[in-house]
Amino acid sequence: MLTDTACKNAKSTQKPYKLTDSGGLFLLVTPSGAKYWRLNYRYAGRQKTLAIGVYPVVGLGKARELRLEAKRSLASGIDPSAEKQSHKQKLKDKVACTFERVAREWHNTNVGKWKVSHGNDILHRLERDIFPEIGSAPIADLRPRQILDAIRLIEQRGAFETAKRTLQYCGQVFRYGGILEYCDHNPTECLRGALRPFSKEHHAAIESEEIPELLSAMNGNHARLYEPTRNAIWLMLLTFVRTSELIQAKWSEINFDEKRWLIKHTRMKKEKDHIVPLCSQALKILESQRKYATNWGWVFPGQSNPTKHMSNNTILKALERMGFKGRMTGHGFRALAMSTIKERIGYRHEVVDRQLAHSPHTKNDAAYDRAKYMNERKKMMQEWADYLDGLLKDNQRSDTIAA
Repeated sequence: MLTDTACKNAKSTQKPYKLTDSGGLFLLVTPSGAKYWRLNYRYAGRQKTLAIGVYPVVGLGKARELRLEAKRSLASGIDPSAEKQSHKQKLKDKVACTFERVAREWHNTNVGKWKVSHGNDILHRLERDIFPEIGSAPIADLRPRQILDAIRLIEQRGAFETAKRTLQYCGQVFRYGGILEYCDHNPTECLRGALRPFSKEHHAAIESEEIPELLSAMNGNHARLYEPTRNAIWLMLLTFVRTSELIQAKWSEINFDEKRWLIKHTRMKKEKDHIVPLCSQALKILESQRKYATNWGWVFPGQSNPTKHMSNNTILKALERMGFKGRMTGHGFRALAMSTIKERIGYRHEVVDRQLAHSPHTKNDAAYDRAKYMNERKKMMQEWADYLDGLLKDNQRSDTIAA
């Protein structure tokens, strides 16, 4: 039987040698002076050796405990060496199985179910807000507070809706990880009620009476906006499409001969093809935009990188520079057109609503969903543009008289 003193005083020699304890346990002393615990045992008729640890990190008492554990495994028909390798592999898998790795696997698995824009948006939010905070952590080790701390950073910039949705995405990643046994718990489940309450506000939009002020700011260009940015704002005012639908527009969608813009269902919120009749003013803007985008597929290429489309923040920032911060947004053009066309030009709600590509609100509306009102929409879009021209001319006339 070995003693701790014997282990401690064992000196190295030119050749490795063993100090034997009992039950197959021995201390291997190497020429370099290193001392290793080993256990000889038989499994399935074969002689095998198990590495237990390094002395003195693993003392004599601990080595005997590990020997006993190995003997218990053998009594249960388990090979201690195979069990040790399996445990080491699980530890490696755990370290390698980070939140980011599982999240990307979850995204790749589900991306085919989503619209392209939605899938890109989910990945962008994770890459921007979550991966830098917890992406490198093993998913099995993450705790609720770590998730909450990452979400709090989103809340701090006032993006409460984004924080809520990002937490939901994290929960879906953990549920996916649980199914594949990457983790055994979902720390987001106990975070219900932990986020700050908020009320979802409507997108800011000016009133019909304020249109002349907007037109004057756009026409005078005291904000010194680039012409492509002004073209984008004018076209949004004339067509009242969603911001994403505008900035992602491609020349292949524009038919100058038929005077229409076909937005494919893959880019639409409701996943249906949408036709935008193009008035003469809109066609003129598109013609002027060609000189800025002749070599690119985008109608509105990015200024710094024309291989990509214009940023979705460009229009909002331009409106702020024009003096409409907090009063008008890109989405606000839709609300402005809806109210003004109904009240000032006299078109029925259904016609404007169809041009806005809204879904039917009731079963009765759904029954008439196939009604496109295309002829009325063509006429309406031209009358809307002419109405805006009239306001602009009246405004310019007033300015001339005042001068």
